[in-house]
Amino acid sequence: MGQMVSFASDGETCQGYLATPASGTGPGVIVIQEWWGLVGHITAVADRFAEQGFVALAPDLYHGVSTREPDEAGKLMMGLAMDRAARDIAGAAEHLAGRAEVSGRIGTVGFCMGGSLALWSATLSPRVVAAVGFYPAVPWERMSPTWSSYQGKAALIHCSEGDGTSQAPGIQAAVSAIRGAGGTVTAYDYPGTEHAFFNDERPEVYAATASALAWERTIDFFRDRLG
Repeated sequence: MGQMVSFASDGETCQGYLATPASGTGPGVIVIQEWWGLVGHITAVADRFAEQGFVALAPDLYHGVSTREPDEAGKLMMGLAMDRAARDIAGAAEHLAGRAEVSGRIGTVGFCMGGSLALWSATLSPRVVAAVGFYPAVPWERMSPTWSSYQGKAALIHCSEGDGTSQAPGIQAAVSAIRGAGGTVTAYDYPGTEHAFFNDERPEVYAATASALAWERTIDFFRDRLG
């Protein structure tokens, strides 16, 4: 089990859930929430990363607010101030970099809304060298990523069939931009899956086989990229 911590966010403060591995040290991973907020599913994912040897920090981008109602979640996502989210994510990266437990480099992973934010994060902080986006769902226009910052960095994108696979325009735009910047990116398709297939608290969309494969690929990617 992890704990809630506070960290600096460009002159303000953000809270997040921190999970550390039994070994005491490991590379850092920022875990970015879905549109529901910092709910139990996300803290459980952070715990899973800690079990795999990573120091995981899930920042609370809604600052104490969460929901299980789709309509409310949509309002929270649309109301998310991207400039504040950018500061919180960059602050999370700085916080991990300054922790004695973090012995390697830092990556990000996110789901749905967080999938887009995770891919964006590599353009926000030089600390973030690898990013994984599960079915990214926020239009890039809301973030205006400086894709050129991906030079020398790497990304992994997990795509559901229900979202249009890796051929969806938003995915293709990200892949093209990252490669054009000199970064590397791989997009995997998961046939027969729907959006949010990794969320095991949503049985109507959860796909166990695809989820396990995406998790294995994510762990291998981070171990290769973060040390």
